[in-house]
Amino acid sequence: MTTQAPASTEVELSIGGMTCASCAARIEKKLNRMDGVSASVNYATEKAKVSFEGDVEVADLIATVEATGYTAALPKPPVADGPSAGQPGQTGPADELAPLRQRLITAVALAVPVVAMAMVPALQFDNWQWLSLTLAAPVVTYAAWPFHKAAFTNARHGAATMDTLVSLGTGAAFLWSLWALFFGTAGMPGMRHGFELTIGHSDGAGNIYLEAAAGVTAFILAGRYFEARSKRTAGAALKALLELGAKDVTVLRGGAEVRIPIGDLAVGDRFVVRPGEKIATDGTVTEGASAVDASMLTGESVPVEVGVGDAVTGATVNAGGRLVVEASRVGADTQLSRMAKLVEDAQNGKAAAQRLADRISAVFVPVVITLAIATLGYWLGTGEGWTAAFTAAVAVLIIACPCALGLATPTALLVGTGRGAQLGVLIKGPEVLESTRKVDTIVLDKTGTVTTGRMTLLAVHTAEGVAEADVLRLAGALEHASEHPIARAIATAAARAGELPPVEGFENVLGLGVQGVVDGHAVIAGREALLNDWSQYLPEGLVEAKRAAEAAGRTAIAVGWDGVARAVLEVADAVKPTSAEAISRLRGLGLTPVLLTGDNRLVAEAVAAEVGIDPEHVIAEVMPQDKVATVKRLQAEGRVVAMVGDGVNDAAALAQADLGLAMGTGTDAAIEAGDLTLVRGDLLAAADAIRLSRRTLATIKSNLFWAFGYNVAALPLAAAGMLNPMIAGAAMAFSSVFVVGNSLRLRRFR
Repeated sequence: MTTQAPASTEVELSIGGMTCASCAARIEKKLNRMDGVSASVNYATEKAKVSFEGDVEVADLIATVEATGYTAALPKPPVADGPSAGQPGQTGPADELAPLRQRLITAVALAVPVVAMAMVPALQFDNWQWLSLTLAAPVVTYAAWPFHKAAFTNARHGAATMDTLVSLGTGAAFLWSLWALFFGTAGMPGMRHGFELTIGHSDGAGNIYLEAAAGVTAFILAGRYFEARSKRTAGAALKALLELGAKDVTVLRGGAEVRIPIGDLAVGDRFVVRPGEKIATDGTVTEGASAVDASMLTGESVPVEVGVGDAVTGATVNAGGRLVVEASRVGADTQLSRMAKLVEDAQNGKAAAQRLADRISAVFVPVVITLAIATLGYWLGTGEGWTAAFTAAVAVLIIACPCALGLATPTALLVGTGRGAQLGVLIKGPEVLESTRKVDTIVLDKTGTVTTGRMTLLAVHTAEGVAEADVLRLAGALEHASEHPIARAIATAAARAGELPPVEGFENVLGLGVQGVVDGHAVIAGREALLNDWSQYLPEGLVEAKRAAEAAGRTAIAVGWDGVARAVLEVADAVKPTSAEAISRLRGLGLTPVLLTGDNRLVAEAVAAEVGIDPEHVIAEVMPQDKVATVKRLQAEGRVVAMVGDGVNDAAALAQADLGLAMGTGTDAAIEAGDLTLVRGDLLAAADAIRLSRRTLATIKSNLFWAFGYNVAALPLAAAGMLNPMIAGAAMAFSSVFVVGNSLRLRRFR
């Protein structure tokens, strides 16, 4: 008799209260210590994916997270519309930022005059220090409360992060200022901040650091606010996917058409899809025939012809005639819903990005605290007394206060993203930049990325003695009466050459083409078989042109009138003019380009040859889940993968990739799932994006180096009790100016 292993249950929890990646690591460590529990916590998406077995219950998981100092709850289901969708002016996620925004506004409004009075002697009137105290007190208490609270939570669990630095630095600066004002000489009328840049022993009784306390709080709060805003888009890809689906549907009930909400549709219901409408859900065609534009889901650029018995997918668009479809899958079982789950799984599976400042502060904070305590003990041991000992210890904490550190990442990111916006590149956050430096493989979706994503007339081949203008005028007028995407491509090209005449007796021949009378000519356009039915046979030259077009993966449309075959038109998804140059530039950045598409291999290899991608790097005929699998396979081979795409079918792969670049001309789902958005919709912007991101990351790293460098250099002076407060202020100010100036160099990026 064999004993079955206990079944494992998987649950996803929404985690609240995390301020950095070390918080996520701490929660993950606590959960994994529970018997039968395996957990992965993602700081970026604020979710924990937990599998558990045995006697463990969800309530036990939530209790463990709460005991660690954070909040946990089962996530609410995403909604496609309505008040909770987070629209401006409505209740929902938008309100979550309100408390942080209020603290930021308070901090900035009150900190600016405090910093101004401290740094500009002309503004220092009699008793100015008491006005500074009045303004700084709400900043250090109310506005900085999230830092103090997080520092306390971290301390309870033996951890130290950026919050600890901010809380200790601002708290020490504020408390010492209170002591100097009430028990020292700083509160005397006529006190001024001078500019005596000398090194010497100071008892600190006349020094206040209110500008450091208020200024650092304002700077760090601003960084947190903008980070929180960008994190709110974590679930926007899922929302964008849900919004692609139809909201209501026309069903057949007792022979009559009835409009009902999509949520009321059941498996087996028959529903009507008119030309131009979205197909409500996955199903099988029971009446009618049409062309269905499925490019948003499959990446296939050519519309799919469907008839009775063919399967259709929800959210695709009926581009032709009326269809009656029997629903085979509804709700969470549809392909659209499964794709939303793919995106969510890919986002949750991505490694949480650890901010550089947190990595350094994890070591820096304990060192500074240890040094401050050692300084206090040393001066007490030498008999200098509590005033000198406390002054030196507090000086250590104040000089370590991360003013420049608070500016290091936000200023570089602000300038870098601003310059990127001018170049048509939108960067979502600092964690994105780390990926760009390591990327060695770039996967390119074909449709809408390398190509235009629209069917285009590429060539006109005519029989001897036939003018191209006549072909365009007659074929264009006939196709103008059709709703088929290929017909629209021909009509659009013909309309550019001149006004199109009207059509009489138009007829759509199912699956073969169209026919009608234009300017007294009986015109036929479509498959070669349609012309053959009318005994209009292509001459040898046009037969060769048709074969060459099909060999290149293009659609060939035969045209004839007045009983004679006259031309062959080539229609295909055209390659963007800049794609070949863009791929050359990507190679120059050390990247290997890979073409990934849902189109057939013939089309894919033809496009790859045109833009300079090697045939062995072409992956064709893949569905959305296969795109994710392809990215995972490349990652498993040890590659760091960037993905460029524009369609719903690319969203999950964009989220799975180490770096996702979404074309700004694409769908909302792709844009929200990507890390970088290429506004121009031009592949050249991908090369610009990677170069700019790498440059911005290098600037952030140099900023962090110098921000810590100034502090570390001054720490020995502070510990020795030799740090004049004005030198401390000047060093702090100079480090901030240096960081800002270094960041501004990004404005010259070309």
